[in-house]
Amino acid sequence: MSEANGNGRRNGGGAGQEALDGRMAARRRSDLVSGLRRLADRPTAPARPAPKMGGSPPSSADADEWCELCGAGLPTDHRHLIHLDERRLLCACETCWSVRSGEAAFRPAGVRTEWLEGFDLPDEAWASFSIPVGLAFFMRTGDPDRVVSFYPSPAGATESEIDSGSWERLRALNPALDRLEPDSEALIVNRMADPHQHAIAPIDDCYRLVGLIKTAWEGISGGTGPELAIAQFFAELRVKAVTRAGSEDG
Repeated sequence: MSEANGNGRRNGGGAGQEALDGRMAARRRSDLVSGLRRLADRPTAPARPAPKMGGSPPSSADADEWCELCGAGLPTDHRHLIHLDERRLLCACETCWSVRSGEAAFRPAGVRTEWLEGFDLPDEAWASFSIPVGLAFFMRTGDPDRVVSFYPSPAGATESEIDSGSWERLRALNPALDRLEPDSEALIVNRMADPHQHAIAPIDDCYRLVGLIKTAWEGISGGTGPELAIAQFFAELRVKAVTRAGSEDG
C-alpha cells in the first residue's frame, strides 16, 4: 500500500501525478499558439488592428532606425513618444523626446516595470474581457473611465474596449492598478504560463512583444517561434522588473 507523504500526496502516485501535471502544462502552453492560428485563419473582423507604429523615415546608411520627428539616426535602444491624437508610438531622438514630451499632443512612454506577485485575476473576470487568447495588455486612455485591451495576432495588435464594470471589479481586487499611468504604460497578462504572469510595463515594451510574435510567426501554422518569443520576452521582463505585490496600492 502506498503511503502519503508530508504534502498529502501518495508516494505511489507521484510519478503519475507529475506526468499528468506535465501534460496539462504543455496543453496550456499550446493553447496560445492555437488561438493565434485561429486568428490567422479568420477573415477580417469588426475588431480593428491598432495603428501602425511609425511611418517611413528618411534613408540613412548610418542607422537602422530614425527619429520620426526630425529624421536623425537612432541607436537600437532609443526613446518613444506616444502621439495621443493618432494613438501610435513614434521613435524619437533624445532632443525631440525632451522638447516634445511637454506638448499636449505627446506623452513619453512609461519607464517603470513592476512584476506583480499575487495578482488576483479570477477566471470569470478574465472571461468577462472576451479576449480569445491567453495573452493581452490593458491600457488606460486619457479618460480614466476607458480601458482598452490589445492582444497579439499574426497581423499585429488587435484592439478591444473593456467594459468599465469589469475593469472596476478587477481594480478593486488589485489596488496596484490605481497607479497605472494613462497611455504610457499597461498591465500585461500572460495566462499561458504556469503560474500566470502579470506585470506593469512601458507601453513600448508591450508593443515590442506584439512585434516579436509577428516576426516569429512562420507559415500558416506559426510554428514554435511565437511560443519561444513569448517565453523569452517574459523572462527578460522578469529580470529587469521590480517585484511588488499585486494587492499593494502604494
